[in-house]
Amino acid sequence: METQKTIPQTRVYTLTKIALCITLLIVCSYLVVPLPFTPVVITGQTLAVNLIALLLTPKQTFAAIGVYLLAGLIGLPVFAGGISGPAKFVSPTGGFLIGFLAAAVLISLLKGKNNQFWRYLLVTALVGIPVINLFGVIMMSITQGVTLQAAFLSAVAPFLIGDVIKAVLASLLAFLLNKRLPKQFTA
Repeated sequence: METQKTIPQTRVYTLTKIALCITLLIVCSYLVVPLPFTPVVITGQTLAVNLIALLLTPKQTFAAIGVYLLAGLIGLPVFAGGISGPAKFVSPTGGFLIGFLAAAVLISLLKGKNNQFWRYLLVTALVGIPVINLFGVIMMSITQGVTLQAAFLSAVAPFLIGDVIKAVLASLLAFLLNKRLPKQFTA
């Protein structure tokens, strides 16, 4: 006989999923490869943001990314390379952080109810990557005093292939995890 989940049990599952996703994002933030020609670094953050959005509901996604951003805002060393604080949000790369929240919620809203790899890939590649990069380019342009085109060429263009690879990996991981995890752990 199958037992029904109680409300506290459901909340525990939800909070556990969110906490695990925040932890994943923090760990991926420490995977950093600096580049000499740009203040933007290669990190695992975009992979984690895409994966979180594909695994969680929009509300849970907002909570996970929001808590991550708040943790960094108040000074916990959770951003790329262990950086934190309010100044990070108005730095050349601060726009990417803000873009994470907007992109993740949009991905989560648009991913659909069915576990479909190609839909996941389309929504991460055609919505997630452009939204994150849009916020990043705007902030880079403002803080560096350069044109949007110059900001795009230094902060986005060199990373597009990597962004697509991360979108493919996130989509594949989400597809496989959603097939194998118990229902209470999937969105």
